[in-house]
Formats: sequence, C-alpha cells, structure tokens
Amino acid sequence: MEFRRINALPPYVFGIIDALKLEARRAGADVIDLGFGNPDVPSPEVAVEKLGEAARNPRNHRYSATRGLPKLRLAITDLYRRQFDVQLDPETEVCTTIGAKEGFSHLMWTLLAPGDVAFVPSPSYPIHIWGPILAGADVRHVRLGPEHDFFEHLVQAWEESWPRPRVVVLSFPHNPTTTCVDLEFMARMVDFARDHEVLLVHDFAYADLGFDGYKPPSILQVPGAIDVAVELYTLTKGFSMAGWRVGFLLGNPEVVGALAKLKSYLDYGTFQPIQIASIIAMNEASDYPLEVNRIYASRRDALIDGLARSGWEIPKPKGTMFVWAPIPAPYEEMGSLEFAKMLVQEAKVAVSPGVGFGPGGEGFVRFALVENEQRIGQAIRGMRKALTKLG
Repeated sequence: MEFRRINALPPYVFGIIDALKLEARRAGADVIDLGFGNPDVPSPEVAVEKLGEAARNPRNHRYSATRGLPKLRLAITDLYRRQFDVQLDPETEVCTTIGAKEGFSHLMWTLLAPGDVAFVPSPSYPIHIWGPILAGADVRHVRLGPEHDFFEHLVQAWEESWPRPRVVVLSFPHNPTTTCVDLEFMARMVDFARDHEVLLVHDFAYADLGFDGYKPPSILQVPGAIDVAVELYTLTKGFSMAGWRVGFLLGNPEVVGALAKLKSYLDYGTFQPIQIASIIAMNEASDYPLEVNRIYASRRDALIDGLARSGWEIPKPKGTMFVWAPIPAPYEEMGSLEFAKMLVQEAKVAVSPGVGFGPGGEGFVRFALVENEQRIGQAIRGMRKALTKLG
C-alpha cells in the first residue's frame, strides 16, 4: 500500500544504532546509552505528589482545554517575567502544547503549505527539518556549527532563495551542535525578520541549560520581537519532565491564535492532572532547573575531561545536555555511522551519528549526558580500549 508523507521520510539512522545496542544487550553486554537524549533526572517531587493527588479527582478525568488551563498559562507567563523580564498576555500570547515537538509540528501546518519555503539550521534536530517538509514546504539548509557564521549564511541563503522563505527556524542553545548565541544575535535576527517580512520560530528547548555563567537568551527579550517571532518553551529539560509532554508556544498573538485554532480540531490538550502538576512545578519548584543544570554541567566535565585524557579533544559546550564531538582524526574516514557502530560493538557505548541530523552533521557524533558520572567513567574506559589509534 502506498502511504502519504511517510514514504518521504528517510531511514531513521538512529534506529541502526538502537538495533545494535539491543543485540549487544541480548548477548549479555552492558551497553551504556549516550545516544538518545532521554533525561534520567527525576521530575520535581512536589509536581509528582500533585500529579497523584489531581489524578485521584474524577473531575480531572474529563476533556481539558486545548489552549491549556488558564492558571497554567499564567504560570508560564510568570516564569518568563521572573527569568527573562518578558511580559506576556496569558490570554492571547500563550498556547499550551503537548510537548515542544507536537507544538512545532502543528505550527508548521499553520504557517506552511506546498510551494512555501522554510530556512532551517543544518545540522538540526530532525523534526526541525521534517516538520516543514511534512507540511508540504521546501527546506533550505543554513549551515550552523563550529567555524560557521550562521547569520552570514542566512543572508546569503536569502539572496539565493526563490521563493523567499515564510519561516526561519531557530533553536539556541542548539541541538545537536550545542551552538550558543547572545542577546545581540537575537536582536540581529529580529531586525532581519522585520526587514524581510519573515516569521522567526525559536525552539527554546534548552532555555535552562547554560553553563559557566552563560544564560541563554529568549528571543522575546528583544524589544519588538513579538511582532515577528514566536518561541517554544518546554518543561522537558530544565524541569526534567520529559514524559509529561508539556510545552508552550509564546509570542506573536496572531500566530499563537492560529495554532490554538488548529489544535481545537486536533486535540483536547494534555491530561488535566499533568497540567495541574505543571503549575505547581513552575510556581513551587522554580529553582529546580538550577539543580538540573548543575548535574548536566558536572557530567559534561566528566565526559570531556575523561576523553581528553584518552587523546580525544572536544570543545566544552556552554549549553544543552549534549556534547557534539568531531570524530578523531585517525577515524574520520569511517564516517559517523560506521564510527558509531564501532563504538557500540567494541566500546559498548551508544552515541548518535552526526549524519542523522541532516546536511552538515557528517564528521561528528553526539553524546547525550543522560547517565551518571560513574557510568560516564565506565563509558570512557570502554572507548579508551576501543580507540587504539588515539594517544
């Protein structure tokens, strides 16, 4: 049978690594999984307790509000006021989403149609590439990462693109490259969007994960950004609530309203006890992201310092829960997929091959900091034994 849209999707290269990992584990090997960015840090206890309490109330078992409970929208606007000094209207400038991934995908449906164009950083988190494509649009890849000036590439892509893009996708701190930007960069992007009449969609998934004094900026901190930008915030990373699926679209009221209208035909929102517990998380555990941040920073140091002692030098990222590692020179010719396969088979460590993140990802692998420092140390020892050409 022929399927629509699904046939356009390429083979999911991460599935190859997953299959090798499962095969090794079935054979009795202890494979340390640093591939899938699935947070292992517990969610805030106060939110877990509230979830149980709310779930026992039968009134919360019914359909909820598509745009999210009013108090949930108020909680996220209070968070933005405290953390970024950004004032938002919870009635018109916020829509709750079932995680940022769902929100982004359906937002692309509202903004793009066949024949439209979106600019997307490359390499990129896969849904940033495939969200526009599944909406029927064309994607223009704009190079990002070490030794690449994203803004310069963006201007060049604009000059060379026809039709002009309707949307520019951004995501900083960036997955997978860990690229971080400052507020001045965001201001340049807002000026660009205003001058070129294009909408900026900023996926702010790693808003709370900045290290060594770096504080990731919200694009909505830029004066006038709300005229040309929307931002996706999520409780997945900073509050370590990945499985809860709670995200928000914030910013331009016209765009927020369009997504809310589409979602009114598609869903009834997240399970209401989860929304209630999320309110408690943001209001009563507002410092929890600082604790999560410290955990990831410590794991980052453990991984990078350990690999450096093994002869594999990797720059330390200033944000995200990942490490974007150039393949060591003696192994470059293997390519990222074969190199990742070798690490599973010989080092018993799973990583994500860079090629899976689209153009520009080849030559790198991504480590996810989702194991404790003891396990990271074990992974380093396994890689040291497997990578005999180093040091």
